[in-house]
Amino acid sequence: MTALNSHVYGLGMHTTSSQLGLTISDFFQEIHTKTWNLDRQLSNHLHQYLQEFIHPKTWQDLDFIAVAKGPGSFTSNRIGIVTARTLCQQLNIPLLGISSLAAFAWFHHQNYEIDEPIWVQMKASRGNLYGAIYRQNPQKNSLDIIVDDTVMMPEEWEKTLQGLNLSCQPLITPSKLGITAPSVLELAYHQWQQGKRPHWSEIMPFYGMSVFN
Repeated sequence: MTALNSHVYGLGMHTTSSQLGLTISDFFQEIHTKTWNLDRQLSNHLHQYLQEFIHPKTWQDLDFIAVAKGPGSFTSNRIGIVTARTLCQQLNIPLLGISSLAAFAWFHHQNYEIDEPIWVQMKASRGNLYGAIYRQNPQKNSLDIIVDDTVMMPEEWEKTLQGLNLSCQPLITPSKLGITAPSVLELAYHQWQQGKRPHWSEIMPFYGMSVFN
């Protein structure tokens, strides 16, 4: 991560899968990340792990929070969004919501050429798929959206891909996505550098249909 201001601190949260991921960084020298495989115990442990993880920093050190907003587990996604919104409301700091699919794409972006589409796919319930397609934007050091997060039947998704003449292989998300919490925070920081300061009330979860519940 490259910093314009070493005094900016951000906290990244990823709760949308069976794996909790937290990361904190000043985007200059400090970055700390940790994951926990909690499955359905997220609500029992999230606040405790947050308190332990942020130490020795304090909540008042944070300039913003970034949260994965889905798709993923309905319950875990809701818990993460509510927690992040509450913290930002109490601290009076911005909340930036990042797609779980975009975070996974960014986690792997160095394996792709600049103009190469990054096609991400996740299983959804009732035979559906979540899908999104991105392309790297080197000027913004971020991702441009070709196809935004969507949920559809495989046949519809295949038609979408054919219409875009995509022949690359998809990135299939695993069941544990907490490891991409640093990508959530990094994408959010790129938005922060562009002057974006969303109010906590603006960030809503993308539920779609859950693969995990």
